[in-house]
Amino acid sequence: MKKIGTILRFELGNYFGSKSYLISTILLALLCVGIMFAPRIKESFTSGSPSSDKETDAENESDQENESVYAYYDASGIMDEGLLAQVYPDVKLQKCKDAAEVESLVKSEDAELGYVVYSTSEYTYYVYNKGMFDDYTSTFDSYLSMLSKKQYSEAHDLDFDELMSLDYADIQAKEVILGKDSTSNYWYCYILVIVIFMLIVMYGMSIATGVANEKSNRSIEILVTTTNSRDILFGKVFAGTVATFFQVGLIMAALLISYNFNKDYWGGFMGSVLNIPSDVLIAFAVFGLGGFLFYAFMYGALGALVSKIEDLNKSAGTAQMIVMIVYFVVLMNLTNVDGLVIRICSYLPISSYSAMFARVAMGDVATWEVVISAIILYISVIGMGVLGGKIFRNSTLRYGNPIRLSRALKELKREK
Repeated sequence: MKKIGTILRFELGNYFGSKSYLISTILLALLCVGIMFAPRIKESFTSGSPSSDKETDAENESDQENESVYAYYDASGIMDEGLLAQVYPDVKLQKCKDAAEVESLVKSEDAELGYVVYSTSEYTYYVYNKGMFDDYTSTFDSYLSMLSKKQYSEAHDLDFDELMSLDYADIQAKEVILGKDSTSNYWYCYILVIVIFMLIVMYGMSIATGVANEKSNRSIEILVTTTNSRDILFGKVFAGTVATFFQVGLIMAALLISYNFNKDYWGGFMGSVLNIPSDVLIAFAVFGLGGFLFYAFMYGALGALVSKIEDLNKSAGTAQMIVMIVYFVVLMNLTNVDGLVIRICSYLPISSYSAMFARVAMGDVATWEVVISAIILYISVIGMGVLGGKIFRNSTLRYGNPIRLSRALKELKREK
């Protein structure tokens, strides 16, 4: 244990003595603080400025120049232009003489979109490039529905405004969420799943590279003569873990503290992303730490299987593939965290670091489930550490072609 502490201090000295590590940590933290303070700084420069009225007028003129143009052609003579203007109050409506003109304006991009109306139940919608979240047809459907009701009201001597007031009655609903709000929690859960994935891949490969580099320059030969090879692996992994979570913790602390200080200036815009409950942050720390340690031991052992840095990608491909599969499976099921797939993944040590965290953040999970999942994860971390230490011990002084993982495991089996 004392030797692990010695190696840990040495490796941490390398991390914190690295200018690139310190500079990147400080710059990222300052960048987060700067972004969170941006609305406050902007308001301090714009409020009370004598030129603010001129700037507002200039902005209004610019808005008028950039006003969207919608073309339309009333093929059956049923459209109510006054009602259409109410539906599209901030749009310049251009009436056309035929459908060909509508198509021509949209094709030349003089109009953003166009409609050719044949009846209250049939029309053609023209658009040059349709966006992923294009909902212009639903708005026009609402207009035609209102037009149909107006025609019906006129035909049956009814009050159209009264009919519409019933259709758009002011209904007040009070929402009481007794469990968790998955809609609000989705984005910060999505971001944190990506964060832990990136940490495992980036720093896992860094640990593997460090092991492979020491093996390629033969410095590992000096280390194993004075220290147990398992202690070397544990020291490297623990140092990488401390350095990683120190960096991420500092950046997240800078982000959250500066956001809470400036959240009134954001107007609730970032609330769904950065208003993270304490239980979710604890779950992220517990399962993120366990998942990182599990894969760090795996990456460290895989790094010992190669003698050259250029062979590392072949050796670490197994870990990379597992992490990628888990990443996509969890993200694809993030909208159904109480489903069978996520439930199974939340107990597997290769995936519980993100799956159980997602269930805690967005789903319905009992405390005993979280505890059992955490116990399984940390027992697996110990098991992976022991297994990785044995692979590391058997592979550190073997040079030449990369050792296949299956061969290393078979040799361990024969030793028993």
